Amino acid sequence: MTEFYDRAARDAPRDLKAIIYCRVSSVAQTKKGDGLASQETRCREYAAYKGYTVVKTVVDRAVSGGVLDRPGIKELIQFLKREKHADRYVVLFDDISRLARDIRTHLDLRDAIFATGAQMDCPTLEFRQDSDGLYFEGMQALNAEHYRRKNAEQTKNRMRARAMGGYWPFRAPPGYRFERVAGHGNLLVRDEPLASILQEALEGFASGRFETQAEVKRFLDAQPSYMAGRKNRELRYEDVIRLLTRPHYAGYVEIAEWGVTLRKGHHEGLIDLAQFEKIQARIRDGARAPARKDLNEDFPLRGFATCGDCGKPLTANWSKSKTGAKHPYYMCFAKGCPSYRKSIRRATIEGDFEALLARMTPTVTTFEIARAMFREAWDTRLAQAKEIAATLKADIAKIDRQIDQLLDRIVDAGSQSAVTAYERRISKLEKDKLLAAERLAKKPGSQRDFDEMFELACRFLSNPCKIWINGDLALRRTVLKLAFAARPAYCRKEGFRTPKTTLPFKVLGAIGVGKRGMAERKGFEPSIPSPVYSLSRGAPSTTRPPLRRDRDRRNSRMGQGIFGQKYTGTMPGRKDAGQG
Repeated sequence: MTEFYDRAARDAPRDLKAIIYCRVSSVAQTKKGDGLASQETRCREYAAYKGYTVVKTVVDRAVSGGVLDRPGIKELIQFLKREKHADRYVVLFDDISRLARDIRTHLDLRDAIFATGAQMDCPTLEFRQDSDGLYFEGMQALNAEHYRRKNAEQTKNRMRARAMGGYWPFRAPPGYRFERVAGHGNLLVRDEPLASILQEALEGFASGRFETQAEVKRFLDAQPSYMAGRKNRELRYEDVIRLLTRPHYAGYVEIAEWGVTLRKGHHEGLIDLAQFEKIQARIRDGARAPARKDLNEDFPLRGFATCGDCGKPLTANWSKSKTGAKHPYYMCFAKGCPSYRKSIRRATIEGDFEALLARMTPTVTTFEIARAMFREAWDTRLAQAKEIAATLKADIAKIDRQIDQLLDRIVDAGSQSAVTAYERRISKLEKDKLLAAERLAKKPGSQRDFDEMFELACRFLSNPCKIWINGDLALRRTVLKLAFAARPAYCRKEGFRTPKTTLPFKVLGAIGVGKRGMAERKGFEPSIPSPVYSLSRGAPSTTRPPLRRDRDRRNSRMGQGIFGQKYTGTMPGRKDAGQG
């Protein structure tokens, strides 16, 4: 190599100025290793042998060799265009692959540099304009392109194989980070506190706590720990939909463009697959309402409480008096309504609402009864676990048979449309199989016991009024959704009408109300005295009259009555002789 440098130095023209160009193709190369510095060192050593004076170093960091539009190349070309004597400059790079890894890109860069009057040089290739020089230059550029494509193919194949094995091969999604785990290599693990924040957001949207994607966005915007990790400090709706549609958060891996179908991953999911499917169903059904700008702490009942006259949601605003003071009011703006533009003081309607929530609070006795009922239902559900597991196993076996049948039909299918339809059906069956397998893998009662689950629910059911008074806007909106099955109607004169509450409050209300008392001693029937009959008086017959007459004649013919007398069909002491 020293002899080569000596020969190049003897043949090179003097008084040339060199501009060193260095490039690395990935971010990792800028942090690990010393690629840029080693390229510059070798170029300076070569420039010293050739007698070049290095005047400038241009660098492109994390830029692919197949890309023409690069910041460093733009800076280089603009510098040469500004120089009056560009023919005295030579662009120096470590290897032809550092200039480009694509034949078209190489030729375009070559023409752009030579168009300014400058020259190109590198330690591994002599740039000449004759046929042999152009041939060898082109072959080296083609080799660089082949290496780039081959490396990309190998990388893709390795990443696809990794994904087929249930591992995520790309950058870790929000809420996760990569960690070296024995037997797995780089594995996604929870990145706290982001994982818990995203878990709450996903579970809230799946359960209906957050009705729209806008509410999910507002929840995440209000989390300093989540927003602190964002570079632009702004959460877009595209980011929210991307979070809601990623199967990674359910513990699964899928790359459709690579043919990697949905499969169970080795990492821990933030939610289960059933919740993920609920989220996708809600997105398909259109839970995309934009955020309302008028939802604020000043009027938490705005848009929820309805007018008692027309049923339209009440709006709210601040009204300025003659003295300049502002006063808060709720009112109905539905034209034609008897309460149109008739204001309701905020203190009045919100005070009535707090009283309504206070009346919904069940008693301690009611909670004890409900606890016993739920305990019995919990135990019954656990006892049915074996039957449910057997049913799920049968469902999985049935799905496997259906998939085998569809695969046989695909082989015999004569049109591409039929094959596509069968493939869609198989994909759906595979997803149903994963859902059944996930339910089968869950052990009932293994995550939380009854007391923990019941107490968690009691925190809300025991005193929703306290949560409403002390909570922020998000908690207040949660109380409205969890406590009421429909929007409560408010009448200006009568206050809130009987609301439609959700099932838990309805059940607790049914247990806690009703007239109670001891049963009477005579029984549960109405205490009407029945007539008492003795031998002196026979009980009235319930037999129909024609049948009674036939019976009486038959008895008179059959023999004697009591006390040795012939039976005449009469009883002593009776006035209706012949009808007894």
